[in-house]
This record gives sequence, structure tokens and C-alpha cells, in this order.
Amino acid sequence: MNTLAGKQIIEKKIIPSAELTGVLPTCKVAIQGFEGSFHQEAARVFFGKAVEVICCTTFREVVKIAGNKKESDGGVMAIENSIAGSILPNYNLLQKSNLTIVGEVYLQIRQNLMVNPGVQLEDIREVHSHPMAIQQCFGFLDKYNWKLVETEDTALSAKNIHQHHSKHIAAIASKLAAEIYQLNMIAPNIHTLKNNYTRFLILQREEAPVEIDGADKASINFHTDHSKGSLAKVLTKIAETGINLSKLQSFPIPGSDWKYSFHADVEFEGREQFFTMIRAIEKLTEALKIYGVYKKGK
Repeated sequence: MNTLAGKQIIEKKIIPSAELTGVLPTCKVAIQGFEGSFHQEAARVFFGKAVEVICCTTFREVVKIAGNKKESDGGVMAIENSIAGSILPNYNLLQKSNLTIVGEVYLQIRQNLMVNPGVQLEDIREVHSHPMAIQQCFGFLDKYNWKLVETEDTALSAKNIHQHHSKHIAAIASKLAAEIYQLNMIAPNIHTLKNNYTRFLILQREEAPVEIDGADKASINFHTDHSKGSLAKVLTKIAETGINLSKLQSFPIPGSDWKYSFHADVEFEGREQFFTMIRAIEKLTEALKIYGVYKKGK
């Protein structure tokens, strides 16, 4: 633990990534959505196919269960999408939690039209999925006169048509959902924009410090005083250390007089470079918290 001017700068224990999962005989993480969701795909990318998931209906529930060592080993939470942008409420959940970021996954979102075995394209009358998934596939869906039904979850839509043996209803969901619910992907990759990625954070409870081998990225939160140019001074210090600022997100501080806190993602070549930057900017901030020092996702 490093303490800088009364601020605790803490590094955390991590859950090993996929290539190290042999260290943990079992791994159970909380995700938002049902089995077959993109959150489960992201969990498998990081931890491997053997990972168990606890399906949650809300991100708030994900954070709650991920923070309880009796229920899980951590959680997986979407934080931003290359098309829709940042999921701002999730930053707030992270800030108020006892969780730390131990990794990230960039998952390409591939939407697929799936049906029960034997159903043909001409048999389809309705297509069910989450509103965002439907919007992502309008280029394909506009070719047909199908009724589009919005649901709460892509994977749940797939589960429902499987359970009800639907002969005239299709779902839009992930390839994993088709595998789990034994559905045929009658039209794969129907999303209009192919370069669509969601970034997922891998979260674990705050525990004893353990260094992450090869760490080259960190997420921090800070706020400055209300003086002129205070934010610019912080950003200048970050640039002077040669660190790449890959994301900066502002949030109003509740109850303050137009003050803001800032979430920053930074990329660096080595840990000492990062902590040199931390020592430089902590003098310019009123509060500074490290959410995690981890390996950059691909």
C-alpha cells in the first residue's frame, strides 16, 4: 500500500486470467443477463469455458454479489460500447463498491438470427430480442415483414423460443445462446455495423496486494479543486510522464457546487512509470483512487 498525502493508493489481489485458471479449481462470477448472454461470453474469454456464472437481472445485483465472498469470486460488468458509448450508471456502481478492476475484455458483438430445429426462414412471423439488438440488425430485418418484439434480454429470447418450441418465432442472440438452447442459427452475423465492440470489466473484491505480471493499464478516479485550469494541470502531468490517456469521463459530484470527478483509463509501459504519474498528479488533486492496475484487453 502506498499512501500519498493522506490518500491511499492500493494495489489488489487478482483472479488469474484464462491461461492461469488452473490455479483456481473453481471460479464463479456474477454477470448481468441470462445464460448465453454476451456477459457470459466475456467471462469465458477471460476465465475459460469452465467458469460458472451467477445470472443477475441488474448491474446493481452483479456488484452486490461480486462483492460477497460467500457467493462469488467476482463479477463481469459491461462498461462501454463502441457504438452506444459509456454505460454511465456502471461507473457510479463501481465507485461505490468494494470492487477492483483486475482485467478487461473487448468482445465483438455478433448478432445472429436463430430458430428451433426444422423452422425455415419462410416460417418466421415474429422476431424477439433486446431493443438494442433489434436496432443493430435493422439492415437485415427491413428486408422482411416480420413483427419485431422487444424483450429484456437477448439470451432470454433464445431461451423462451426453445422452451415453448416456437415454430413461427425467431430470436436475435449470441452464438453461445444458440449452443446452450439448441437452436439453429438460420442467419448468422446479421448486425449492420460489423465493427461493434463492448468493453467488459473483470471485477474482484478488494483484498491483499498482489502484483499483476505484465500490467500495462490502470483505471483511476480523481477530482480537483475549483481553481482555474486545475484539470489541465493534471492532464499536463499525465502527458509529461509519457503515459497514454485512453479515456476521460466526467461525473458531477452530488451535493457539490458544480464540481466534477473524473474517471481516467491510462496505458503505460511499466508499473514504475504509472506510479511516477500517480505521485505527480496526487499533489494536484483533492481525492485520488486507483480502481485497478491490470493488463490491457485485446
